[in-house]
Amino acid sequence: MNPIAIAVPFFFVLIAGEMLYARKKKVSVYRFVDSITDLSCGVASQIEAALLGATLLAIYTLVYSHRLLTIPKPWMQWLVAFVVVDFVYYWWHRASHEVNFLWAAHVVHHQSEDYNLAVALRQAVLTSWTILPFHIPLALLGVPPLVFATVYALSTLYQFWIHTELVPKIGGPLGALFNLPHHHRVHHAINPQYLDKNYAATLIVWDRLFGTFEDENAPCVYGLTKPLGSFNPIWAQIHYFGDMAELWKLSKGVEKLGAIFASPAWKPKAYVHAAPRDLSRETYSKFSVYASKLTKRYVLAHYVLVLVATFFVMAFTESMAKPVLYFTCASIVVALASLSGLLEHRAWAPYLEAVRLMVGGVAIAMFVLARVS
Repeated sequence: MNPIAIAVPFFFVLIAGEMLYARKKKVSVYRFVDSITDLSCGVASQIEAALLGATLLAIYTLVYSHRLLTIPKPWMQWLVAFVVVDFVYYWWHRASHEVNFLWAAHVVHHQSEDYNLAVALRQAVLTSWTILPFHIPLALLGVPPLVFATVYALSTLYQFWIHTELVPKIGGPLGALFNLPHHHRVHHAINPQYLDKNYAATLIVWDRLFGTFEDENAPCVYGLTKPLGSFNPIWAQIHYFGDMAELWKLSKGVEKLGAIFASPAWKPKAYVHAAPRDLSRETYSKFSVYASKLTKRYVLAHYVLVLVATFFVMAFTESMAKPVLYFTCASIVVALASLSGLLEHRAWAPYLEAVRLMVGGVAIAMFVLARVS
């Protein structure tokens, strides 16, 4: 079974625990609509993994079959995998902040203006593909596919717990060696001194070695330097490609290459720069929308069903009939768009929701009839 699927119940237990602890401490770390968007981006990424994850592993396996080296001992395979997966992640992560077309995929993880365990689940559908070229060397070095897939999944799981404001700074040997919550808070912050820092997955030593380490020494302001301004998880996955298209349109000649390969901080000469924003933690204004209690309850009730369906897709991808898998995945994606539209009061949302409910009802009725007959 998918290790991430096994961990899903624990994710929600820990999120609930963080909410309760924050309430006890009388601090606000969660907003309903933002958290729904975080989870929706995570659901979208898992749908992509269910549909295409086997292809990614097949590519890795094909390269492994032409490996340059063979690691003789199992313990050596695991050790090499741990070190190289972590090292490669650092460079992929750093490149994803320094190259526009890579940032277009990774930006999803940084859109939330909150910082909590739900943000850890805010993942992009395209990053599994942008990191693939960085993983190919592991296959050539002789790391077996099962070892690679397990170590990479464990690395992903480790990074879940560091997305919290409620764990204080930890010093000593742990703080010198491992990536901890206060390190990763810096990475998600848009304070000028924190930009493009602390790219680590598990070991913070890479940032210390390669000059990208920054300690937490001022309150963090989270989000993007140019805010997303939406809670639509579908738009969240693609919005930066629109920004790249705008940069391309404003560029002339060789400048156009910058729209694809330059840093996200780069702008063509014709670009009109916005005025600097106030990044004080006390005065920063987060994007928000008003949703009534009734709307929230409706969305939450249906969202629970979406999460259950997603869990079954994650857990039983290989055993599901392909038509059922594709229909379920499509239904989940439509639900993500529809429910977010209701929260944002989009004019099209009630119509899409009505169609979704009608199609879903017909599908359930056909399934029941087929089982009875």
